[in-house]
Amino acid sequence: MKKIILYSFLSISFLACKKNDEKVAETKAKEDSINVEPSKSEADVAELVEFSPEKMSAYIQNKNPDTLYVTNFFATWCGPCMHEIPFFHKKMEELQGQPVKFTFVSLDNKTDWATEVSDFADEFNIRKNVTLLDGSLLKPEFFKQNFKTWDGSAIPFTLIKKGGKVDETLGSMTEEALNQKITQFLSAK
Repeated sequence: MKKIILYSFLSISFLACKKNDEKVAETKAKEDSINVEPSKSEADVAELVEFSPEKMSAYIQNKNPDTLYVTNFFATWCGPCMHEIPFFHKKMEELQGQPVKFTFVSLDNKTDWATEVSDFADEFNIRKNVTLLDGSLLKPEFFKQNFKTWDGSAIPFTLIKKGGKVDETLGSMTEEALNQKITQFLSAK
């Protein structure tokens, strides 16, 4: 009889521990689920504008001669690109309300648009200024038709235009260089 009571007690103890472990695991899973941030969705990418190479060519021709266009080609995986972005953002804030249009053209892989590019756009609060361009669609003709010096082999690349005046910069710019170039364009008549 003692053995039956002992086996019954041990069985109940093991079952109780197993049930308690299940409850702990279930609670832990719920807590983990609550703490996980939602992933970026296709809707996040939809807020970003995607250009075809043809549309990008038309865009960089810039129609308004009184507007200064600053177009920066970058990728989130590019260290020099990410180094110079705060300078552009700061200048963009300074020139708010003036006839200046900043555009950041992401050449990231399409697989990174919903994550890295979307996060980048949010981090710098420039979602409305970011354009997506699938670099795999760019042919040598695209570069020959649109740029004097850039063949697409390296980034960052910045195109600054106002009317007929054009400046092309391959490589990362310092804050001073960016400020100087923009000042020269804005002061020119």
